[in-house]
Amino acid sequence: MPDESIDPSRLAAAKELVEAEEGPRRRLAGPLGWGVSAAAVGMSLLFLYWAYGTVTTQILRLVFLAFTLVLSFLLYPARSKRGLMQVAWFDWLLVAASLLVVGYPLWDFEEFIYRAALPTQRDQLFGALTILLVLEATRRTTGWILPGVALGFLGYAWLGAWLPAPWTHQGYGLDRLVGHMYMTLEGIFGVPLDVAATFIILFTIYGAVLEHSKAGEFYVNFSLAATGGKPTAAGRTVTLASFLLGGPSGSGVATTVTLGSVAWPLLARAGYDKASAGGLLAAGGIGAIISPPVLGAAAFLIAEFLKISYLEVIALAAIPTLLYYWSIFIMVELDAKKFGAQAVAVEGESVWSLTRKYGYHFLSLVAIVVFMLWGYTAILSVFYATVLAVALSFLRRETALIPRRLAKALEDGATGVLSVAATCATAGIIVGVVTLTGLGLKFSLIILTLAGGSLFLTILYTGLAVWVLGLAIPVTASYIIAAVITAPAMIKLGVPDYAAHMFIFYYAVLSEVSPPTALSPFAAAAITGGNPYKTTMMAWKYTLPTFLVPFMFTLHPDGVGLLLKGPWTNIVWTTVTAMVGLAALAAGLTGWLLRKTTHFERALLVAAGLVLVYPGWLQDVIGFVLFGLAAALQARGRGAPAGHPVLAAERTGEEK
Repeated sequence: MPDESIDPSRLAAAKELVEAEEGPRRRLAGPLGWGVSAAAVGMSLLFLYWAYGTVTTQILRLVFLAFTLVLSFLLYPARSKRGLMQVAWFDWLLVAASLLVVGYPLWDFEEFIYRAALPTQRDQLFGALTILLVLEATRRTTGWILPGVALGFLGYAWLGAWLPAPWTHQGYGLDRLVGHMYMTLEGIFGVPLDVAATFIILFTIYGAVLEHSKAGEFYVNFSLAATGGKPTAAGRTVTLASFLLGGPSGSGVATTVTLGSVAWPLLARAGYDKASAGGLLAAGGIGAIISPPVLGAAAFLIAEFLKISYLEVIALAAIPTLLYYWSIFIMVELDAKKFGAQAVAVEGESVWSLTRKYGYHFLSLVAIVVFMLWGYTAILSVFYATVLAVALSFLRRETALIPRRLAKALEDGATGVLSVAATCATAGIIVGVVTLTGLGLKFSLIILTLAGGSLFLTILYTGLAVWVLGLAIPVTASYIIAAVITAPAMIKLGVPDYAAHMFIFYYAVLSEVSPPTALSPFAAAAITGGNPYKTTMMAWKYTLPTFLVPFMFTLHPDGVGLLLKGPWTNIVWTTVTAMVGLAALAAGLTGWLLRKTTHFERALLVAAGLVLVYPGWLQDVIGFVLFGLAAALQARGRGAPAGHPVLAAERTGEEK
């Protein structure tokens, strides 16, 4: 569907929301623009080389931070509406300071790393300056909130002796804070930054290579061709395309905007009103962050925190991702019947023609998993997949990554990681405070006390905490903070560590569509012209059943079957009952199964869904009985008058 069907001002507004997530970026031209582009390309090439070669861990993280700080201060202005075309004098000072604070440890590296327990005054000066530079880079790329949270944690470390119980601790001065945050691998240079410097940048480069070889365009056209011709075609297209687009991009908001610019005219022609269309686009968009093989940045952190391979993380995410899209798919099917969606004819090539010409775009995605199955690390796997994607692009002239296009892909790969890199560096400060002060154990103890030892309440409080965190800070940061301060509480009550971390990861992702503020629905509303808050509520409706999925694999031992753990019989049975349960919930929330439901039938469906999603034979029997009763009542009254096309009516009303 052509982009011309959308008001350009709406698309510009949506892109502004993408910038709200990543910060407004300068558009540099001339020699300075070429220099910055060359630095970004050099960063990508260097870290691609280090994926294959070897380098000391500390050196890798120091150089990565240097690139992150320098490019952030050159590309992101201090104020969102000023300095978008030129670099201010104080930005050059920050660039010089960034090179200085990174070069200082490298100057006498062997001596530097042994002074962490007793840092000199010069060490303290450079360390404090590094913390300030990291916070400023994060403020420019993601906003004020995360740096403010980090400052709050630093204040907690500093003032611990004056705090009331149970928050009190001995308190730490500048020497201990600098030694821990700047001179060890526990603070700024901790696991989050290491993951950004190894996994995340390589997957970001890979996504940029796919984008510039027009893989994204192929995925959308493939989805349109594969699902067209039926009343449910528009919704199915969004569901399939969001999965295909999301895997390489790893960004919910970016996927929502990319897909929305193509799919909104299709949804409008099918009869979707603005809020429902925007809600569906946002729900599909955030699936990007949970879709294998790339997932989101936080997924790489799971592998590092749990000391498992990334292939295992993909396996953990496989069935929950299936359930997420299954829930949306069922909602789409039921909405199409309830609201009288119209079949939309889509002009263009057939699915077979597209696959024959451009199907090679699928190969590198599959190759990542194949390489890992062959025993390669995730880092080497994505390296080889990137090389493969570049090579395959030359199969057709229009997709070939000629030098100019390849350079642009490498540049976008480096600049695309800056906001995540700055987030990870700041998150490292927070993690450093937690490990230094023992805050994680204190917070977990408080959660357990409030929950009275109840596993359900502990999980519920954890979900609420992650939800609130996710309203204010990026997914990666909310996952890191929650993982270090709330995961121990669940683990202490017997939840497997991998299940606890996956729970936190999914709630961090789902906060992207949670009221009252959610960037993906707001971006979708900017494209459709709908009300942002109504769009957010519709996105919440489409994803609401999947808010229960994390509870499935944490509340009961059998639930880990959804994470591909345990006997295959349990994995299959738990997955099937979960799918039926989510379908029942979707029908209950939509108010439609075979026809419009009565209040009693709707209550039966919701009850069946809630019971079925809890693993256990008794619950499964009760759930199937309730679902069967609701279906029987629906079948008996199927001859009753059907519902009217509400979506089309609402859409007409809005246009008036």
